[in-house]
Amino acid sequence: MLLAIDIGNTNIVIAIFDKNKIKKEWRMHTDSNRTADEYGGLLRIFFAEESISTEDITGGILSSVVPLLIGPFINLMTQIIGEKPILVGPAIYEKLPVSVPPTAINEIGTDLVANAVQVYTEYKKPCIIADFGTALTFTAIVDDEKTGKGKIAGVAITPGIRTAVNSLFTNTAQLPSVPLEAPANTLGTNTIHSIQAGIILGYKGLVESMVKQMKQDMKASCCGAKIASDDKATADKATADSENYDEPIVIATGGLNSVLKPITNVFDKIDKQLTLKGLKTIYELLTS
Repeated sequence: MLLAIDIGNTNIVIAIFDKNKIKKEWRMHTDSNRTADEYGGLLRIFFAEESISTEDITGGILSSVVPLLIGPFINLMTQIIGEKPILVGPAIYEKLPVSVPPTAINEIGTDLVANAVQVYTEYKKPCIIADFGTALTFTAIVDDEKTGKGKIAGVAITPGIRTAVNSLFTNTAQLPSVPLEAPANTLGTNTIHSIQAGIILGYKGLVESMVKQMKQDMKASCCGAKIASDDKATADKATADSENYDEPIVIATGGLNSVLKPITNVFDKIDKQLTLKGLKTIYELLTS
């Protein structure tokens, strides 16, 4: 079995893969003050409750956007597995089927890289990934004609939905924290409905607008410069490519995508376990 751990700013997601299926998944709050021993105790409780023996765990992979927790979790996973886990980071990017822009190689979230690898491996076409976490990120993946692989064309980042709600609640005197539910319309007649209208319907507009703009920018990046080329053959081919351009698929992941799912059709696919699947795919690519 494979132990895959994704450490985010808010939650740590732990999964046990048994062949191609997630046998069990757990979530815990991210706390950089906890030690490896403390996290280890929690994991062993989880495993015991599900009758999972550490002797059956033969491999591990770790993604973390919290630097302080990388060392403790490498030590913890090494104790469980008997060897160091694969750490998603710049050291392995050249071996992946999706390349990372050189300017972002030390900055991009490793969870976004895992998402990109999974989506491009699965669909083999340009795509946009909307990841609803502490931050709401939009990652554009395109075909790289030079390498025959995919490449991350760029990322857009905005505060996540819950982050926005918490900020509003924390920084105002009279506005309450509210359930993340879509109201019937934008005409809020009480404080709760007014905040829901502004946040939930506002984020609906943000997501739809961002996806639309990103699609346009991806198409322009692919074909625009070549169409303006002085070389007629290049320009003609680019024009033909533009006319036959295959729009990217849009995939949502992260727990809070469910808030917008009922009120928008902007997503072609929804996969809450995308990052975990991406970690498994990376592990298999590097160990096969």
